[in-house]
Amino acid sequence: MADHYEVLGVERSATPEEIKKAYRRLARELHPDVNPSEEAAERFKSVTHAYDVLSDPEQRERYDLGGSGGFGGGNFGFGDIFDSFFGAAGGRSNGPRSRTERGQDALLRIEIDLDDVIFGSKRELEIDTAVLCEACKGSCCAPGTSITTCDICRGSGEIQRTVRSLLGNVMTSSPCGTCRGYGTIIPNPCPTCAGQGRVRAKRKIAVDVPAGVDTGMRLHLPGEGEAGPAGGPNGDLYLEVKVRHDDIFSRSGDDLLATLEVQMTDAVLGASVTLTALDGEVSIEIKPGTQSADIVTVKERGVTRLRGGGRGDLKVGIHVQTPVRLNSSELDLIKQFASKRPPAKPQFSKFQQGLFAKLRDRFLG
Repeated sequence: MADHYEVLGVERSATPEEIKKAYRRLARELHPDVNPSEEAAERFKSVTHAYDVLSDPEQRERYDLGGSGGFGGGNFGFGDIFDSFFGAAGGRSNGPRSRTERGQDALLRIEIDLDDVIFGSKRELEIDTAVLCEACKGSCCAPGTSITTCDICRGSGEIQRTVRSLLGNVMTSSPCGTCRGYGTIIPNPCPTCAGQGRVRAKRKIAVDVPAGVDTGMRLHLPGEGEAGPAGGPNGDLYLEVKVRHDDIFSRSGDDLLATLEVQMTDAVLGASVTLTALDGEVSIEIKPGTQSADIVTVKERGVTRLRGGGRGDLKVGIHVQTPVRLNSSELDLIKQFASKRPPAKPQFSKFQQGLFAKLRDRFLG
């Protein structure tokens, strides 16, 4: 039998959290819903069994004492080594195992639009998960039947035996092979869930996406994960958010950024325009003499802050368009305008850090 630590890919000194993390990683990779191959199914069973043993402190201790790898390299007293050969001495009992367990957590990814981020949104998701078996309501038994006490261990979940040793007669205990340590048996398993108390099904959940979320953030929905075996409580559901790209607007923290192209005449004379933003119409004032890379800020028209309330700003970068196709009349007017301006030869001017920063921020985000 393969070593449980090797199956999970962890060291024998791994912490419970490291073991849990390794199991979740492998389970997501090998789960039959993700990887339907027979090889993956067998590995999934091995990984689950290894996790069941190593996640239980008492089972892990017994495994370290007598499993692969000898005594596990730990520091043990005489009683620990004695128990590794003869089981729990003196009739000590841990009681029957519980069939009811908490369900696993689940992770899903959702995509939302940028306008959903401004004020938040409500979504309805359909997920494929483990749900409570409606036929047996989690009892694991066929309708009209019930769980019965194991006749072999009489409900204790353990079998006690007297073993003759060099030290005399010793009372040992081990899990009951008939009920597998549960202390009860299911004579008539529910045919719908095969005695698991849960089935795989699709269900819908309502999700409130808060305003201000960003790509990479995770939403925590307690109790919306997989149903546990035998009517156990649900695990939790985590939703990882991805905000879709928008062709016009981009996000910088709590601010929205956009570029506005204006005609040369509007930049010279000034203008007032009304445009459609993500949350309705917005008025942009272009002052006379506006230059390319100037920024017009519209207060409180950005993204709602995730914490603290209020909204960021809408920052509009101005791009002045130079006309390239002029008719003869237009060319004459431009020439007349140029003739009345003082002659000036184009040349490098003193470096302007502020102008460069505006250009960099606008074009590089």
